[in-house]
Amino acid sequence: MTLTEAPKQVTETGKPLRRISINPRESGIYVAFALIVVLFTILTGGVLLEPQNISNIIVQNSYILILAVGMMLIIIAGHIDLSVGSVVAVCGALCAVFTVEMGMPWLPALALTLVAGALIGAWQGYWIAYFGIPAFIVTLAGMLVFRAITLWVLGNQGIGPFPDEIRTLANGFTDGYLGNIGLGPLGGADLVSLLLGVTGVAAICVIQWRQRKARLGYLQQVDPFPMFLLKAGAASLVVLAVIVQLARFKNIPWVLVLLTVLVVGYSVVANRSVFGRHIYAIGGNRQAAELSGVKVKPITFWIFVNMGVLAALAGIIFAGRLNQAGPTAGEAFELDAIAAAFIGGAAVQGGVGKVVGAITGGLIMAVINNGMSLLGQPSEIVMLVKGLVLLAAVAYDIWTKRRAS
Repeated sequence: MTLTEAPKQVTETGKPLRRISINPRESGIYVAFALIVVLFTILTGGVLLEPQNISNIIVQNSYILILAVGMMLIIIAGHIDLSVGSVVAVCGALCAVFTVEMGMPWLPALALTLVAGALIGAWQGYWIAYFGIPAFIVTLAGMLVFRAITLWVLGNQGIGPFPDEIRTLANGFTDGYLGNIGLGPLGGADLVSLLLGVTGVAAICVIQWRQRKARLGYLQQVDPFPMFLLKAGAASLVVLAVIVQLARFKNIPWVLVLLTVLVVGYSVVANRSVFGRHIYAIGGNRQAAELSGVKVKPITFWIFVNMGVLAALAGIIFAGRLNQAGPTAGEAFELDAIAAAFIGGAAVQGGVGKVVGAITGGLIMAVINNGMSLLGQPSEIVMLVKGLVLLAAVAYDIWTKRRAS
């Protein structure tokens, strides 16, 4: 991949040019998400945005969102992972064996399960990175192998129930340490949740302001200040609205706290670290990355190790939510995670994508599932709609690239 600096757009006085810039490839996913939410809100008579339903969407789809974060990095690097559903199942089974059958305390059991996920990722990453077998083949084999191991560990029966701590992580909510506060016609809401929401909004504004300031420092194009305020305000209002609704129900789910940490952490790694930039370089042009000194093999190895850890975490969350590790756990999870990444803006050829986009893509799938369920639609209609949305997302990505060229 050849890295070139964008031409600096400046005025006659040398100041950076301020103009409205809209990237259809990046903005299209957020516009589509907003339209889908509005559509299902109208069709369900507002039930979609009820506090309890928003909480259900987050809790019921948290494991897919976790997988989507790791899958986005895999796809950016130009690979694919078909084994994550089976890894979810086998790691959930191992966690059940550690905690239920062996009586191990929950914290060491979780640590050992994550280590097992890392070892699984290392096993697959070795064959892909150092032996040169395509990721599609290796992970397809892993999908079969780890599903077989799950059946061997569990048999035809599940193992449960899980300790309360694991169930709380999967289904629980933060405590109302400071009590509730009145919000007029909206009723009462948890004060701690609201404070966290305000903190999140402030963080969004600070990050966007710093990004704008950095671009100004490099004399790059930026939006006019009113447009900047509009974009930052829109993002802040969405975050605050969701937090208010959650605070009105049962506070913030613990899985949302976990997802927030993952999204922030992986966004920093992808956008601001050398490791993240190398992932993009490998996906953009592997040969050019090698010639530029990028250590392609170790980076490929470690992104699969990372995927194994995230799959193990998703397996713990899924098993804790069901309070049982079952032999059929994780079936088709890899398809949902891959679809979330592509809908969220990942390019088929690699080199393009954002962690926030993967979360947005996963939420689009979640809203479709939830909205169709509220409307009483059968599962085949839900699958039909999700398939068409995935096809439309990939077609839109190809169209925008052709239009840009």
